[in-house]
Amino acid sequence: MTFAVVADLHNQSCEELYPELRKADMILIVGDLINRHKHIEQTEAKRFLRDAVAMKPVLYAIGNHERKFYQAEAWRTLMEESGAEILDNRILRLRDDLVVGGLSSQHRPVDAQIVDRLARESGFRLLLCHHPEYYPKYVQGKGVDLTLAGHAHGGQVRLGNVGLYAPNQWFFPKFTSGFYVQKRLLVSRGMSNHAIVPRIHNPCELILLTLLPGNPDR
Repeated sequence: MTFAVVADLHNQSCEELYPELRKADMILIVGDLINRHKHIEQTEAKRFLRDAVAMKPVLYAIGNHERKFYQAEAWRTLMEESGAEILDNRILRLRDDLVVGGLSSQHRPVDAQIVDRLARESGFRLLLCHHPEYYPKYVQGKGVDLTLAGHAHGGQVRLGNVGLYAPNQWFFPKFTSGFYVQKRLLVSRGMSNHAIVPRIHNPCELILLTLLPGNPDR
């Protein structure tokens, strides 16, 4: 199966990427489809969610912008009515050999029981978790085969393979872009820039991830 991994769209338009989305079997939204810092209609986020559901099955995990949005309840209703599967600390079995869970962005303390539940499932265990900084404490070593994250925005400014700053990881963050921990964690640089500081040596990205049959370590 091939997944389009959408992270940190932040209410930006991405219609030019629709042909790439159509190449996937499923669209995975790994949080922050909206921009909570602007008290405006989330027009582009709404359009993307509508269009994505019309294209492919969509799984949507909760990021900090969804959790802290000033109209969080209204956005939650829109999410649920969109036709997307909402993985808010929830597990969904896609096939006999593939199960997906969503560990949502949460206020401290984080309730990570969903990770233990996912680890007890059979087949390939895929976790959507917006925050890569959750991984060492709540996910690593628990038996989850692959975790998909965003939130770090690629470190905003990249110096070689090192990011300068990421939310909740601060300066010189550890997890910003690509695979980590024996390819058990994959962090997207995100699909937009909503910060005042420009992205430097740090292009936005849409990830197309293909899972192959056989050894989960491939």
